[in-house]
Amino acid sequence: MISEFIYKYYIDPIKYGQPYNVVDTLTYAIILVIGVYLLYRWMSQSSWLSDIGFKIDTRFILATLPYVVLGGVLRVIQDTGMIKGDVQFLLVTPLIYFVLFFYTLGMLFLSRYITMQGLTKNFLTFYTIIGIFSVFTVSLILLAWGLKNTTVDPKIFGIILAMAITTSIAVWACMRYILSWNYVTEPLYLTLIFGHMLDASATSFGIDFHPSLHYIEEHVVGSGLIQLTGTGFVMFPLKLLVIFPAIYIMELYRKEANQAFWHLVLLAMIVVGLAPGIRDMIRMILYV
Repeated sequence: MISEFIYKYYIDPIKYGQPYNVVDTLTYAIILVIGVYLLYRWMSQSSWLSDIGFKIDTRFILATLPYVVLGGVLRVIQDTGMIKGDVQFLLVTPLIYFVLFFYTLGMLFLSRYITMQGLTKNFLTFYTIIGIFSVFTVSLILLAWGLKNTTVDPKIFGIILAMAITTSIAVWACMRYILSWNYVTEPLYLTLIFGHMLDASATSFGIDFHPSLHYIEEHVVGSGLIQLTGTGFVMFPLKLLVIFPAIYIMELYRKEANQAFWHLVLLAMIVVGLAPGIRDMIRMILYV
């Protein structure tokens, strides 16, 4: 009975590429919350980075963004089918989060070592460069695969990016000038807005406009609303219903909350928007 439950709600959706269900969605959400808290506890109490002036702040979160992008790009590797066998499932949620976590952690260790050896004065510089280089390398692999096996459509990249930028500016302007939220000039809030608008833009384009790809929304709430309304553009109001109160609440508790934990929570919020948005956009470009 237990094994059947696990296979039905956890293993089969991963193995057969099925949409998320209520059970695995709630489970992954709980794991994310617990993971953020445990990461905060470990990083705030550990002394292994304190000797190089490490802090969980805005600079660190911005330096980690390439690794968030890397997660979205790596996910497309599995979508293309270029990796066979069970190892491919390491690039599927939730396993890909563990893969990226340990890779990112490894790059932090390496950056610390490079800094301790005097090869760089700022460990965040090396940490960021490695993240960007990783994204560039995986992107080249996908580009080469696309040119050989399918279509690479740069016009789709331009359309989705334009949609994301335009809607991000509109949302930001509403917060800044209509609601008078001066704090939305914070770079991390801007990143949060853009990440979720990119996700909504890619989903909307894939469902309503993509010339050949039959894209479906995998998440429970989003897929339900799309079935109800018949359009992927319902993702925009859905995102706004989350982003507006989320930013307001985050800012409300910003001064009272532990700053390290506040930054990690904001990073988690960025991840769940930006990474899927990157993945979906690249899928559209490569027609996979």
